[in-house]
Amino acid sequence: MARFPKYLQLLGIRYYRHHKPSETQILILLSFVVGISTGLGAVLFIWLIEQAKHFFFGYSLSYLNQFIVEWRFWIPLIPLLGGLLVGPIVYRYAREARGHGVPEVMESVALRGGIIRPRVAIAKSIASALCIGSGGSAGREGPIVQIGSTIGSMIGQLFRMSGERVKILVGCGAAAGISAVFNAPIAGVIFALEIILGDFGIRTFSPVILSSVIASVISRSILGDSPAFDIPREHTLVSAYEIPLYILLGGFTAVIGKSFTKLLYFAEDLFDKLKIQGFLKPALGGLMLGIVGLFLPQIFADGYDTIELALIGGVPFLLLGILILAKILATSLTLGSGNSGGIFAPSLFMGAVAGGFFGYLAHYLFPTVTATSGAYALVGMAGVVAATTHAPITAILIIFEMTGDYQIILALMVTCVFATLISRRIDRESIYSLKLSRRGIKLRSGRDVAILSSIKVKDVMNDQYVTIPHNTPLHQLLHIFEETRDDHFPVIDSNGNLLGTISFQDLRYIATSTGLDTLVIAADIVHKHPAHVSPEDTLDEALKKIAARDIDVVPVVADDDEEKLLGLLDKSAIYSAYNRRVIDKISKA
Repeated sequence: MARFPKYLQLLGIRYYRHHKPSETQILILLSFVVGISTGLGAVLFIWLIEQAKHFFFGYSLSYLNQFIVEWRFWIPLIPLLGGLLVGPIVYRYAREARGHGVPEVMESVALRGGIIRPRVAIAKSIASALCIGSGGSAGREGPIVQIGSTIGSMIGQLFRMSGERVKILVGCGAAAGISAVFNAPIAGVIFALEIILGDFGIRTFSPVILSSVIASVISRSILGDSPAFDIPREHTLVSAYEIPLYILLGGFTAVIGKSFTKLLYFAEDLFDKLKIQGFLKPALGGLMLGIVGLFLPQIFADGYDTIELALIGGVPFLLLGILILAKILATSLTLGSGNSGGIFAPSLFMGAVAGGFFGYLAHYLFPTVTATSGAYALVGMAGVVAATTHAPITAILIIFEMTGDYQIILALMVTCVFATLISRRIDRESIYSLKLSRRGIKLRSGRDVAILSSIKVKDVMNDQYVTIPHNTPLHQLLHIFEETRDDHFPVIDSNGNLLGTISFQDLRYIATSTGLDTLVIAADIVHKHPAHVSPEDTLDEALKKIAARDIDVVPVVADDDEEKLLGLLDKSAIYSAYNRRVIDKISKA
């Protein structure tokens, strides 16, 4: 092959040097790549699930009935067989693929700079498809979040992106996965920001949105544009008298969500204590699930057919009550034994039958002022999702996008808010964070609280800082801000004591006014009694104060004298110290 002429090579090098894209531009481009890759991956994952269902409940069950004996008691053997296939994958090939997957992604973002092993995507795809396809009571959300996040991590590592940008690409993959599988691009974005990254900043928001949109376009073009649930009629809020009932529904779904969370991890502990080979535990869980499903086949897999029936009031009252308990047990047996799948679909199922159960009672007692049970089933879905995940915005949006029903949005919001508040009151941990907490990892806003609590303010604070006297005129203040890169300064009085702080935002509103240069001084615009920390405070305590005031810099004062200024603590310095400690922890592991 002929080589390019030397002058063309030189022109190319010179052009690249002068037009080299920034890392932010590369990040935006890679978010498109993540969206495309995850969208296609989601389509492939859904295809794998359908093929697994055909194999287990089509070919395998037909073979047993036709060539051995027609016997309904073959059914428990189907999830047993699925567990036998899943076990070696999750115990021998990629242990991260066990369970519902989202906590592992959260841990990766918080403690490993978004680094996820490539094999996780393959293992999670196959294991979850086998589990769900063989009747495992699990959903697609956990697997596709882990699959998409792995794709984002791989692409970030391939292009040697910084740790912070790799984490953003992980969030892009998570959003794209939710968007593609549930046909819910808005909910995908909020899920990634609210749960995975814990960051709603604009630098994070833009690439995550792009990935979610691209993945949704791809999945819709291949799988279709219809909502996940086909509801023949729109549900509405019949009267204002229903609001107290939806508040009660929030409490009811909170109790169900927390009961599910507790039983899930109780089952996980029981299976962990069993003295058998680890790779056999998913099979045992599958067998126990199959026995339950023999009498209540509605609890197999994601149960979308039963959800749709509940949404139109097509499930009998007594059966709804039984299915609440049965689905909690079935999902706990499935995921607690080490099978692979998500908790989203089971939560939707529990919410639909619980809401329907509640709605039957409400409509029976107050027939003239309440909607039918289907409306309560719809709202109950969001309530249980909010109660388990502690993510009310995600819960509201995903139900809206999965059903296309906007008429009952007020009831959705009321129930989700109260479900979240009450579930947090019962237990501060969500179903995701509790799994990490049980390993000694406590996260807040995507960061490990234990690491933040181990670092003192005195180890990070800046003791080389510029102060502004209280009588400094406006024109000098403007000059100080122009000459430095800082945008926050402490203001001191004539005795050198801390009077307050001034930021660039404070000056921006009066800088354009004429005639104020000599009239306004620092003391006139200072923020008195600012949030402050002491040298012995931890970075976790400092971040709480910074977040509460929505500021970037906080003064450091003496323990015994709040007016004695010792230094400044910048949010970026906190994050840098945290990242260094994380890297140190990883290198020693």
